[in-house]
Amino acid sequence: MAPPSGSAAYKKKDGTLTMSPDRQSVSWIPAAGGASGTITIPVSQVTNLQQTPASNPKVMLKIFVLSPNNSSAAPEQYIFSFTAGANARAEADAIKDALSASIQAAKSTQATPTPAASSGEGGEGGGMSAAMAMASAISSTGTGKNWWDDDKRLRTDVELQQSLLKADANLQRMFTESLHTKPDTLSAGQFMSQFWSTRLHLLRAHAIERSQTRGSYNVLSTLKPRTEDNVTKLNISKEQIQLIFNQHPLVKRVYDENVPKLSESQFWSRFFQSRLFKKLRGERITETDATDAILDKYLKADEHGNLAREVNVPHFLDLEGNEGNNSQRRGNRPDLDMRPSAVEKVPIIRTLNSLSEKIMANVAPADRAPSAPVGRIDDGTYDELQLRDLRGDEEQNRILLNIRDQNRFFAAAKLAEDEQKRLVEQQDPEQILQSLRSTLAQNFRDDGSAPLGKLVDPEDDEDDKDSKVSSRMQRRLASKQILDVIKERRAQAQVSARSDTYGLSSALYDRLTLTHATTTEFLHQFWQAFLSGNPDRAVEVASLVESLNRAMDRINAVAQDAEAERQVEVNKVKQHAREVLQATKKKLRVNLDSIPGGEQAVKRLLGPTIRALETALTRYKEALAEETKNIDPSNI
Repeated sequence: MAPPSGSAAYKKKDGTLTMSPDRQSVSWIPAAGGASGTITIPVSQVTNLQQTPASNPKVMLKIFVLSPNNSSAAPEQYIFSFTAGANARAEADAIKDALSASIQAAKSTQATPTPAASSGEGGEGGGMSAAMAMASAISSTGTGKNWWDDDKRLRTDVELQQSLLKADANLQRMFTESLHTKPDTLSAGQFMSQFWSTRLHLLRAHAIERSQTRGSYNVLSTLKPRTEDNVTKLNISKEQIQLIFNQHPLVKRVYDENVPKLSESQFWSRFFQSRLFKKLRGERITETDATDAILDKYLKADEHGNLAREVNVPHFLDLEGNEGNNSQRRGNRPDLDMRPSAVEKVPIIRTLNSLSEKIMANVAPADRAPSAPVGRIDDGTYDELQLRDLRGDEEQNRILLNIRDQNRFFAAAKLAEDEQKRLVEQQDPEQILQSLRSTLAQNFRDDGSAPLGKLVDPEDDEDDKDSKVSSRMQRRLASKQILDVIKERRAQAQVSARSDTYGLSSALYDRLTLTHATTTEFLHQFWQAFLSGNPDRAVEVASLVESLNRAMDRINAVAQDAEAERQVEVNKVKQHAREVLQATKKKLRVNLDSIPGGEQAVKRLLGPTIRALETALTRYKEALAEETKNIDPSNI
């Protein structure tokens, strides 16, 4: 059963009030603003409903909504005035009854105790234990289905749909235009369901894009102070401070121990100029760096702020000391890269490695173990596939097509070739030579020269009764062909020069594009309903046929406006020719066919769409005539 809907005004703006297909929310879609001004009210937040009495000519519905963020605040009121005339009361009652039923169902669901909440005794059985919840979460990792894979949820997620329309301006224009031109028998809820059913891939991609968040990064490397008026300044946000505390527990410990003594600004000012900051960034500390009596005490501390303790190593265990005091060594010293050195000489390597480990530790684990089989198959199937890989290639089971005589597929070409050979063989060589000699004797003299008239304008051979076209006619045809090619090239150059709008203005071209998009949308909806074979959708198909007829009217209206726009350009060209004639007494040759645009351009651009509309209407008329023919008059 389709969700109830009705024409209603909110804050003196006309629109449509409709229930969602799952009866979990009610939405008001404005008629003028499109989806950008849509109001969606979840049923779970509705606290009360009020409706004007039957004696009141004005039909109004007031919905009280409680804010989910502040439960102590007063409920927000939404007042909708129904504007459907005689059907206003019926539409309001249908929406109120549906809302009341959904509210009661939501309350009963919340009041019903779940098995997990009712299990246990006393204060220990208030729900699933923390260990069980953690085990359940771990066991379900990788097996749960992402919410954007649910097609039904994508169709009913109004907030996601509005976000996509705001992100894609062209899609929003097409949605608004289609909503305004939809048939009256098609409700707003049905239209939105059909509109988004063919764009689930766009909703899914947008949902995945919104769910992505920026991961952790090396925040200290991005902080760079700047100097303004001999004063060093550094901007830092709360999010960056939180990242510094998470990545460097030492900074958090220093902050906790010294901030009560130092102010917030003093601590960060001294920290970003201290040697401790350079050490955490992995830079080498030099003697010229500024010292700090408080922060320099933590230079020898580890990542967690624990100060290194002096360890007395015996000489027979101190390998570095033995290596340095070995007097038996001979030869050259090893290369600089091969000598043991302190950590402080190249600190950035250890710093970056440690920071990389911290960042990767906070990354969410993969959905499966690295050693697990790829895809949703079990270990047995994976092992069987591995064993199959060791087998040899199987013989292909295919049907061999043996053609005995391939020449018959080229019968036409072979017949033409045989006919030409037959004609050549039938001719007499002596007769051909005699004809050539007579032609040469007629057109050329004995000394080898030829009259100029014979070369420039040879006379027609009156004796040749079989020739139907003279040489002068051939030259005229050749000249016409060359001129036609030049005109065609010139026309193509003019079209390519204005190929962006094909001679139409920008506003008219945008209108043509929008008309094409809405027409294509209605064609999709028509074929889905027409080819479904569901007799219950016959009324919907009839209403969509009306939309297709109106789409053809809109195309004709665009063509008329384009022709009027082109006529303005034609008048300008004619006026210019008249002005030149009056000023110089010279008549310009005006080629009005070279002016682009007009009705011809619109029909050429929307030619496939017009043919698609004609095909759809023809198929519908044929199906309607067939159904009418099969109806038995005695059963009426």
